[in-house]
Amino acid sequence: MTLEDLRGPLAALGDGVWIVGGGLRDALAGREVADVDLAVAGDAAAIARDLARAEGAGRFPLSAEFGAWRVHGGYVVDITPLQGADLAEDLSRRDLTANAMALPVSGPAELVDPHGGRADIASRTLRAVSPTAFTADPVRVLRAARLADQLGFAVDPATAALARAAAPSLWDSSPERLRDELFRIARSARAWRALEGLDALGGLGVLVPQLEAARGMVQNAYHHRDVLGHTLEVVEHACRIVDDPEPVFRAHGARLVRLLDEPVADGMTRRDGLIVGALLHDMAKPATRAVQPDGRVTFFHHDRVGAADADALLVRLRAANRLRAQVTALVRDHLRLGFMVHRQPLSVVQADRYLRGTAPAVSEQLVLSVADRLATDGPRTTPIQITRHLDLARQVLAIHLALLDRGTIRPPLPGDRLAEALGRAPGPWLAEVLEALRERQLTRPMSAETAIRFAREWLAMRGVV
Repeated sequence: MTLEDLRGPLAALGDGVWIVGGGLRDALAGREVADVDLAVAGDAAAIARDLARAEGAGRFPLSAEFGAWRVHGGYVVDITPLQGADLAEDLSRRDLTANAMALPVSGPAELVDPHGGRADIASRTLRAVSPTAFTADPVRVLRAARLADQLGFAVDPATAALARAAAPSLWDSSPERLRDELFRIARSARAWRALEGLDALGGLGVLVPQLEAARGMVQNAYHHRDVLGHTLEVVEHACRIVDDPEPVFRAHGARLVRLLDEPVADGMTRRDGLIVGALLHDMAKPATRAVQPDGRVTFFHHDRVGAADADALLVRLRAANRLRAQVTALVRDHLRLGFMVHRQPLSVVQADRYLRGTAPAVSEQLVLSVADRLATDGPRTTPIQITRHLDLARQVLAIHLALLDRGTIRPPLPGDRLAEALGRAPGPWLAEVLEALRERQLTRPMSAETAIRFAREWLAMRGVV
């Protein structure tokens, strides 16, 4: 997109309106422009109204604090009053030079570039606008790591030093803004690179202190990396599997991706929640590490402790309840499939128990388990161990998809009628019978009569009176 293409639909807004921020940066870098930011010297609400009318689009206030508005129609335009006395001050308050340029929507197309942003785009460099860019807003540390990955730019060494100096203050920022930036990283196709970049800028261990404690922490002989290195490698494998699932999940890979594309909350899909779960899955290892008398390094119960830690972190970040439930389930149950490797081939009943036990993160749990296995390749790991784990994941996914196609399994008669037929008052026994009945129905059809007979025999075998 050329600069004139960018200006064209906005020219009627007149003087005192400039295109700024990421849309302008991306246009200058030859990238696709997803949305446009405008800085205005006048009334942002009035300009939003005029643009919405001209485009037949909707509008709504975006930020009461900054007086910003959003117009959404065929594309998204965010309109914000100048932050400061004039355009020069507004640009000086921005984070990176590549984001600190302006282009007037009307008149001569003269780029306002007081900080050398265009040259930094050409050299693919992220450079801070000022020495206070990160201390003024520490969330920019996360943003710099994300943009470096997204744009394929390198962070200028002096800018990286400024970010590292500001990183300890991350939690002085709004938790919602930290959440939003972390989730933007999770949505990236190469989230592991952005997380590695965030770690290099000193932000990862501040955002998740347990991961800082995991740095350099030696594991057992099945691992080839320390806990932090292993964690980032698990994120990498998870991203790569979702990007190309066929090598692991073969014919069922495309359908798995469709399941992972389902929305959860906070603008996140199952796939995105999987990446957050991968980042947090071993966060409790530092708290649970022990060395046994025979020298073995263990992390007993790091799954359960980690689930509580992950939940606490997501509460602090003000994440939606549905996303919290998904991520904490991933952390809590990430070891379960591995414990079943020696039971294969699994029966339908065994697979169903695993699938129901890992809800509400069934599909993504399979990917996390495989990613965890692939990132565990120490001297005591053998190729057959990895192969058997992947075989099991494929078996369970095939059963999962078959059960989804079958639909909800309903008892041949309602619970109250079953209790009446057995001459018993409803009670805890009824839930147990209905569960046993459901598992029997997984492999054979049942009529009401056979269900009653099965329930009577089931109760008799257990001595229930």
